[in-house]
Amino acid sequence: MDDVLKHTLDQHRLSQLTHFSPEQIQLLMDASELGTGALASALLPLAKDKAQASISNFAVGAIAIGGSGHWYLGANVEFVGMPLPLSVHAEQAAIGHAALFDEQYIERVVVSATPCGHCRQFMQELNQDDLLLAWPEHHFMLNEILPHAFGPTDLQQTYGLLNNPTANLTASTQSAAQHKPDTLTLAAWDQANASYAPYSHNRAGVALLLNDGQICQGLYLENAAFNPSLGPLQLALSQLYLQGYTPADIKRAVLVEADAQVQQAAYAALLLGSLCDTALETLVVKSEA
Repeated sequence: MDDVLKHTLDQHRLSQLTHFSPEQIQLLMDASELGTGALASALLPLAKDKAQASISNFAVGAIAIGGSGHWYLGANVEFVGMPLPLSVHAEQAAIGHAALFDEQYIERVVVSATPCGHCRQFMQELNQDDLLLAWPEHHFMLNEILPHAFGPTDLQQTYGLLNNPTANLTASTQSAAQHKPDTLTLAAWDQANASYAPYSHNRAGVALLLNDGQICQGLYLENAAFNPSLGPLQLALSQLYLQGYTPADIKRAVLVEADAQVQQAAYAALLLGSLCDTALETLVVKSEA
């Protein structure tokens, strides 16, 4: 990393940030005299250092640059003892990070390694015609490296991953009686309402209460090709690692999901149980479909 950039990050206490505001990005550009692409590449190590690549030993960092001017970091996460499809790719983590901040549009995704086919398919769900992808010494539009793509429009979806309508999920009488909606449950409920599940209608959200009182959240992000879908717990865990915590810091974990043909609870409980002793609390609510 450039010495001037590193000094500016340290001076303004930005080194530990995982999300940069437009003002902070402008500050870094002014100090380093780097343009958007060069600055994003220079900041990639901040994301890459958060990777949890204990299986592949291949750390990847990514930055999603939103249309709002905010930049969102992401890194790959792998889970020892769990099936590989539960892994989180860096591009998924960065775009999921943006979704948690209600970002509506991604201008470009900058990544430290060539985006795999899984990630290209995941990014196709943004349903954008002009997504730029950049990695060392390369930059392409998504439609150039994923020609003849299958995506939401093939399944008659007019919106994409980040601009889907918010749901208004309601609890059944039985579930409400079994699970009082406290603050953590309501946080997971909000994420379920904001989640993207146009194919299964399994709106789902997770909230993790940490020992210091912080809350990490995740929401379900579905894909037209199904397999690149990102579960709410995986996204919440990617946020956990990104912010410098570990599963040992989880005090409580709540999943709220809609009653649908697809369900998150079983795999989410299995994954969480492989990482810590905290049990997953689950609330199933009425589907909007």
